[in-house]
Amino acid sequence: MLPNLTVTPAAAKFINRVVRFSGLGAGAGLRLAVKPGGCSGYSSDFSAQLAPAADEQLCEVGGVRLFLAAESRLLLNGLTMDFVETATESGLSFTDPNKEACACSSAGAPQAGVTHINISAIGRGRPVAPVQPS
Repeated sequence: MLPNLTVTPAAAKFINRVVRFSGLGAGAGLRLAVKPGGCSGYSSDFSAQLAPAADEQLCEVGGVRLFLAAESRLLLNGLTMDFVETATESGLSFTDPNKEACACSSAGAPQAGVTHINISAIGRGRPVAPVQPS
């Protein structure tokens, strides 16, 4: 069963850039593993891959190729995947309209059903100069 997943144009652009810059060539896609856990209910991991693993299924949605295991397909059903960039972080976010906001006391106001995946380890095609202390 393939999930009823919505991929925003911003998320599609980000995913296609990750896959393109991986150098894997035609047919490559993004392996996306989603598991229960974390403040919003999900923890996630992703990587560019040439083909789906034996236990994964290809899901083409919103102009991207996703390689999803059964658990991820179930968890992603009904979600919207977006790419969010703010002054302090950037990453994929998953919005589940059926989840309520977290009640923990962490800093910042939680958003309902949103999981941010930190992508700071992925370069933007140019070296980053170290910040010099003032």
